[in-house]
Amino acid sequence: MQEKVILVTHQDQKIGEMDKLEAHREGKLHRAFSILVFNPAGQLLLQKRAETKYHSGGLWTNTCDGHPRPDETIQAAAHRRLYEELGFDCPLKKACRFTYWVKIDHGLKEHEIDHILVGRFDGEPTPDPAEASACRWIDWDTLEQEVKDHFDDYASWSKIAFTYRAQIEAALNEK
Repeated sequence: MQEKVILVTHQDQKIGEMDKLEAHREGKLHRAFSILVFNPAGQLLLQKRAETKYHSGGLWTNTCDGHPRPDETIQAAAHRRLYEELGFDCPLKKACRFTYWVKIDHGLKEHEIDHILVGRFDGEPTPDPAEASACRWIDWDTLEQEVKDHFDDYASWSKIAFTYRAQIEAALNEK
């Protein structure tokens, strides 16, 4: 099945649809999301992308990420992908969003408006091996040091998302 992404303006207004791989080849601005899920101890769940992913395989990233389909909301897509990738779901809140452009492997480009969603989960994930080869919980301070020490081991968008710590923590603590 051909996956489509939502092409957007810099104000996140939909202007069309495109095949996901083609959008990444051409570097077209499209809508995406990054999910950061924390356990009761305040640790963030990371996943290591499966080596077989079409890009960034084998890299550590935030809990889950993806693209809403043309007929779905960011929230619906986020819940769908969280369950598909890691075998669980939890309530999610919007934290913030950022726009970025970066060259990645296989001649592809990420040019996305990335919506950060946050949630809490008290359990263990059951990752789909086609999506994630490993998962682990990590505290913020350790993560920040690890990204500094092993920068190339992390997916490009996650390194940017992690810099929004204040907005992420504010959303998590919002009643």
